[in-house]
Amino acid sequence: MPPFPEPHALAIILLTGITLFLFARERIPLETTSFLVLVSLVVGFYIFSYPGIEPQKFFLSFGNEALVTICALLVVGKAVEVTGALQPLAYIMSSGWQTRPRLAMLTVLVVGAISSAFLNNTPIVVMLLPILVAVCLRSGISSSGVLIPMGLATLIGGMSTTIGTSTNLLVAGIASEQNLPKLEMFDFTLPVVIAALPGLLYLWLVAPRLLPERTPPMSDTAPRVFKAMLYVNEESFANGKTLTEVRAKTDNRMRLERLQRGDNLSLTRLPSVVLQGGDRMYVSDTADRLKEYEKLLGATLYNESDIEHPVSEGELRATEGQQLAEVVITRGSPMHNRMLNVSQFSSRYGLVPLAIHRARPMSDVVGELESTRLRAGDVILMQGSREAIAELRASGTMLVLDGTTDLPHTEKANMALGIMVAVVASAAFQILPISIASLIGVVAMLLTGCMRWRDVGDSLNIPVIMIIVASLSLGTAMEQTGGAEYIAQLFVAITGSLPTPMILSGLMLLMIVLTNVVSNNAAAVIGTPIAISVAYQLGVSPEPFVLAVIFGANMSFATPIGYQTNLLIMSAGGYKFSDFLRVGLPLTFLMWIVFSFTLPMLYDI
Repeated sequence: MPPFPEPHALAIILLTGITLFLFARERIPLETTSFLVLVSLVVGFYIFSYPGIEPQKFFLSFGNEALVTICALLVVGKAVEVTGALQPLAYIMSSGWQTRPRLAMLTVLVVGAISSAFLNNTPIVVMLLPILVAVCLRSGISSSGVLIPMGLATLIGGMSTTIGTSTNLLVAGIASEQNLPKLEMFDFTLPVVIAALPGLLYLWLVAPRLLPERTPPMSDTAPRVFKAMLYVNEESFANGKTLTEVRAKTDNRMRLERLQRGDNLSLTRLPSVVLQGGDRMYVSDTADRLKEYEKLLGATLYNESDIEHPVSEGELRATEGQQLAEVVITRGSPMHNRMLNVSQFSSRYGLVPLAIHRARPMSDVVGELESTRLRAGDVILMQGSREAIAELRASGTMLVLDGTTDLPHTEKANMALGIMVAVVASAAFQILPISIASLIGVVAMLLTGCMRWRDVGDSLNIPVIMIIVASLSLGTAMEQTGGAEYIAQLFVAITGSLPTPMILSGLMLLMIVLTNVVSNNAAAVIGTPIAISVAYQLGVSPEPFVLAVIFGANMSFATPIGYQTNLLIMSAGGYKFSDFLRVGLPLTFLMWIVFSFTLPMLYDI
């Protein structure tokens, strides 16, 4: 057994244990724990000085290259998200469900895994959730067997490159600081591909059978309102009909915002006005309804912003500046015990209701959404301009939930996607370090108008930043006080009689347990110096031990608290904690076994 550590190292080991415990407490915000850890380190080393450690140096964790890179990549990824550049990918992944659901499911898993190797998986999951829920509803397929496998597939893909997850970047940065060979973009892609093959097959063929039927709480949140123009042709049904007759043809559902004749004449929307060939009806509704109106009226559908090219399937574009928001009906609000059409919600507030989540699960929506009588606690999904949502929030008449979602302004989609590809390519071909390439990408996104400074602020996650800063500071303290060395010696003393491959496997298993209980970044940052020290004590290459930390810390499969996308999926899919255990534990065991054999073979240990 190694000699007992000196007081500073013992204090850091104790603080690390307390930190990991607090990270696992749901009632304490992660950023609060992280901030307390940082303050404790600074104050503690100021009062009880230690040779070689200046308390103020812990503030340098905010300027760590890995953290700067992570923040820059989050910003670039946000630009790709807000421009809707990933929408074509989403449509590809959601196509074919009615004719070949098994093949469509495999496509979702494979494409999700590959795209997560280069993009943060959170926007990918956020984008796919409503699409897959809607596809499953239309196809009569249970979404329960789709959402968790999709989310876990993106976690598998994120393991395969240095930029796949923030965990990978952090571990690669720490390893480089300790004079290990720099991990390039695809240096550990091969072992991940080997492990991913059985992992994805399991998610495709086995996982859906293990999941019970769950009902998504907001299963009707897929619709989205688009502004469009219906052009009245000479052969249209609407030609020669009054506005009353035209609206009756759509069961009075069509929302006509304005009516234009020629280039300059705007007609008053009187019920008796007679439409003529060449008239333009500016309407707003969901994509399905707009296509239905086009068919019923025999008119030609155009995007409001592009009246040169008729809309084909899947090409309706959201108007820039539109947002989605959830509005809660409260007792005493103008909508309580009233119907949406009675209060003329759309014209009064400038917002369009899309879907409703009833406060009482047994109280279903019957008939038209706008004819549904609202009760306290009902949540309405609304779409409208940022100004209209802000005005409703300021009025105080209804509770507007935080976290409004901008709809993508797709005219910049190709530009954003091109910038993202350039950032990844320059790092992959070692033209630029990923830290510099990602910062240039941020500048390019801002200069080209793909995002605004407001989007930059929205993309930076304070809890993630604080966890990384606290973890880096703890890792530095562990290393310099000898705490990491002591834990490594203790680990080797306990497992020393085992073969090196089994020690490697045991270290990975330890990381797996930690990452499913606490933050994956915290587990990885604290585990990396320990792994390197273990390798040196065993007299073997530290690289496979560093990779064991990366792979173990990324296997956040078994609990919803293991990774933020797991929480998103749990909420959107109506899952229970046990569902993740049921699917995640076998996947974790499967990939752990494959990595335990693959790493020793590839690195000859």
